Amino acid sequence: MKIIRIFVINSKKKSTGGDDVSVNKYNWTEEKIARFYAEGRGSGELNHYKPWITIQDVPSKGRSHRPKGWKTNRIHQFLSDLELSYFYYLEWSKKVIDIREQYPIERETTLKIASEKNHTHPMDNSTQIPIVMTTDFLITSRVDNKIIQIARSIKPSSELENPRVIEKLEIERQYWEDRDIEWALIDEKVMSNQFMKNMKYIHEYYNLDNSREEEMSLHFLDYLAKELKANPQKQSITCCNEFDSFYNLEDGSSIYYMRHLYARRYIEPYDMEKAIQPHKISLSEMIINERSSNRNYGSSIG
Repeated sequence: MKIIRIFVINSKKKSTGGDDVSVNKYNWTEEKIARFYAEGRGSGELNHYKPWITIQDVPSKGRSHRPKGWKTNRIHQFLSDLELSYFYYLEWSKKVIDIREQYPIERETTLKIASEKNHTHPMDNSTQIPIVMTTDFLITSRVDNKIIQIARSIKPSSELENPRVIEKLEIERQYWEDRDIEWALIDEKVMSNQFMKNMKYIHEYYNLDNSREEEMSLHFLDYLAKELKANPQKQSITCCNEFDSFYNLEDGSSIYYMRHLYARRYIEPYDMEKAIQPHKISLSEMIINERSSNRNYGSSIG
């Protein structure tokens, strides 16, 4: 699934205005910046990484989100629905190893780039302190047996006609280009609504509560594999209802297990651009990885 759009930024446009004024608790001072660095913000990897900013630190223009990552096993900090949507793509990708959001880039370098391009560096309007710029995502991936890093910025297309937004993005783009790290800009036009619905449907079910739930999910996986061989056109919801009845489970229990199995990729849809809910998909539309073929089995209890 190709989702990246790389924009060529016209860096010749001049800004017509400054940054929005924030309320006092969001203001930046040198002391605050020093404290954030001392706290280790922007450092670490996987579950040890600390984002430079959290949802408590800035006023978000959209809804904020704090999902627990599949790959990182930590709480992520997203400032908009669009950031969450792109995060879902990264979670589903088999190439991605680590996801670091709100990643700080070196202020001394961005000040120099801004000066060279005759752009105004982002400042705190109240304190007049140059802020530490961030990249929305710094991603570690394995590609052709090599570990690489890529940088991604997330912006709604409606903001891309704003000259000030373009200036800031150009500083960021140049920063990563100077480090030979691929940078690209992502907007909502490359996000599939159905893919997002599917990920929202399964994402929070990655971990199970206890060993009994895990054992039942294993039995359900075995049952699905058996039914797929016997009757591939059978509806998934029928399998869910039958399994609940056979084991005298509370109605909907097997749907819960199916969402978990999707999240762990013990079950994979042939097409994530189509709905994966049990009442909308037959067994023939999914790939079922049986226990012996999945080395991660038995490690899904949160």
